Amino acid sequence: MALTKERRSLLVSMVLVFFFFNFHHLQVTSCPDQATTNCTDQDRKLLEFPLNLEYLEAEFFLFGALGFGLDKVAPNLTMGGPSPIGAQKANLDPLTRDIILQFAWQEVGHLRAIKKTVKGFARPQLDLSKKAFAKVMDKAFGVKFVPPFNPYANSYNYLIASYLVPYVGLTGYVGANPKLQCPASRKLVAGLLGVESGQDAVIRGMLYARAAHIVYPYGVTVAAFTDKISDLRNKLGKAGVKDEGLIVPKFMGAEGQVIGNVLVGNELSLSFDRTPEEILRIVYGSGNESVPGGFYPKGADGEIAKSYLVTVGSE
Repeated sequence: MALTKERRSLLVSMVLVFFFFNFHHLQVTSCPDQATTNCTDQDRKLLEFPLNLEYLEAEFFLFGALGFGLDKVAPNLTMGGPSPIGAQKANLDPLTRDIILQFAWQEVGHLRAIKKTVKGFARPQLDLSKKAFAKVMDKAFGVKFVPPFNPYANSYNYLIASYLVPYVGLTGYVGANPKLQCPASRKLVAGLLGVESGQDAVIRGMLYARAAHIVYPYGVTVAAFTDKISDLRNKLGKAGVKDEGLIVPKFMGAEGQVIGNVLVGNELSLSFDRTPEEILRIVYGSGNESVPGGFYPKGADGEIAKSYLVTVGSE
């Protein structure tokens, strides 16, 4: 049937309107890198923030296994940021070194993945010195260890120090995921969360197998170290119990049936979540997202972290 001139005009108009609305919908939901939608802006902030922890994990694992870090293996990822303070090669047994090396390269991949999605920022100043870790352990136990705790001394110490790292990051990813609006952002965080959770599980599993081992020369078991570190993170985070050691009272174990706690979770065995503010309180060691210190002597970077530093500086 032949179309009249008026019908052809109407049909063309309808097609144009259809494509306009569908194209507009794609623009809003697809999160292009340089878009200025609220979706993209909120996602960008939430995706940038974990770079702080990914930098720390990459450097700690690279140095621990190889004796050098991003400056040698992927200098472009540092974006000219300062080299970490005090990081060094750890005295690891072959199996532990093999596992830590795998973690190290995984963290390099995480940095690449995030920076393919958002511009990110330069590596912040990190303090990975023996002194920085010793301060954490002294605070966790409420006593000054003699000699000071040295994370690089042996495999036991290094794994205990590693207990500090991936778990904080994975709780951050759990917390960020429901706040992300773009499917691509959620997919990225799900992928990061999967591997970070795996790293934490491996570390906890290795420590659990040694839970009763007495850490020389402190006369404290591996399990006690994890309990004290978890308690400290709960206190610093100021958001209740979101962290548990390797051995817990039975009522806190899975379904109230076990005391072993190789994987930590809530009453339904689901992962705990943390906000960026909680994470900053923990990694700064200050219990205050506006007071840098700990592993970040000059503060973390990214819009979320810097907003707290700017607020303090303006008062």
